[in-house]
Amino acid sequence: MDSATLLARITDYASRPNPYPLYAELREAGPVVPQADGSYLIGTYHLIAALLHDPRMSADPRTRGEATHKPPFLRLDDPEHHRLRTLAMRPFGPPHSPGRVDGMRGEIDRIARELLEPFEAGRQIDIVDDFAYPLPVTVICRLLGVPHEDEPLFRAWSDAIVAAADVRPDDDSTKPDKAGDQARMEMGGYLLNLAEQRRGKPGDDMLSAFVNEPDPALRLTDEELAETAVLLLIAGHETTVNLIANGALTLLRQPEQLDRLRREPELLPRAVEELLRYEPPVHMRERIPHADIDIAGTLVPAGASVVLVLASGNRDPMRFRDPDRFDPARPDNQHLGFGSGIHACYGGPLARVEAYAALGALLPHLGSARLVEDPPPYRQNAMLRGPRHLPIHL
Repeated sequence: MDSATLLARITDYASRPNPYPLYAELREAGPVVPQADGSYLIGTYHLIAALLHDPRMSADPRTRGEATHKPPFLRLDDPEHHRLRTLAMRPFGPPHSPGRVDGMRGEIDRIARELLEPFEAGRQIDIVDDFAYPLPVTVICRLLGVPHEDEPLFRAWSDAIVAAADVRPDDDSTKPDKAGDQARMEMGGYLLNLAEQRRGKPGDDMLSAFVNEPDPALRLTDEELAETAVLLLIAGHETTVNLIANGALTLLRQPEQLDRLRREPELLPRAVEELLRYEPPVHMRERIPHADIDIAGTLVPAGASVVLVLASGNRDPMRFRDPDRFDPARPDNQHLGFGSGIHACYGGPLARVEAYAALGALLPHLGSARLVEDPPPYRQNAMLRGPRHLPIHL
């Protein structure tokens, strides 16, 4: 088939259960594959890794000259990206030292066990709705200081914001996504109002830390606080839902590896890294050249959309031996599951801790479980790929 239609075929919902043959086609088509819509696809590991570290590539959609509002720092370039990311990370604690995330390990384990208490033999449950979604949402809401009764508000907002961020061919990116913008505004307004209630009477949550920062040079503006809190809440659970659900599905499809992990639970941290390679929660990232740039012999014009297919890089046989095999003891696993470079996934450390807790708690239940549907129904989003539901019978 025509390689210029690859992005359209990858993002077609019919490909959601198994896009990996298309990724193999992408790698075969060349290091840089121009698309009919004017974008460029890249699917080889080493070129993706190089471009994620290339300062000539921008994450900011305004690089195209679009008249859009300032994006969240996830889509900003340095030095503004570095300033906001550093300020947003401060409540987590200093880099390379125990912080809030490490301090929550025990609580995350407890939340996982509590969610699994209703799981009884003979029942049918949905891994996504009953476990993979409520676990990270509960954790990030507690970190931010969102009242438990308000947690259901965030699902509709998150769905709209994430849908707006998807990679879609032939999409007129100059048109505002009204549903996504409205959801971002409503969620930001809610979180900003919650933060204001903590001003002068802080708790131990992150919104309190942001709004009560004593150093004027380190304070976020109201707009920055709202955008950062929205990003934290979404990044703090969206990737993790997919990671847990994809992990459970992979283990149910490979009972010999499931049995191995039950016998050797010390392999679980390496198994999570392998899941991040084998079935990553984030499949694509977009970058935009500041100026015309030669990428592996292809001249890519300034402002073009360059789609880095991280999940394809993770299955590149030039980097990983036997890449289509799930190996929970795989050595030298420098995957692209959370990206790389200055924009490496902000929620990655939290997602790892939650995945260890979730899969460790699930292992005793999965040995006697069976999938009700295979493949299960998937989310519409091609960039953040994962099951929308994962029904299993215990």
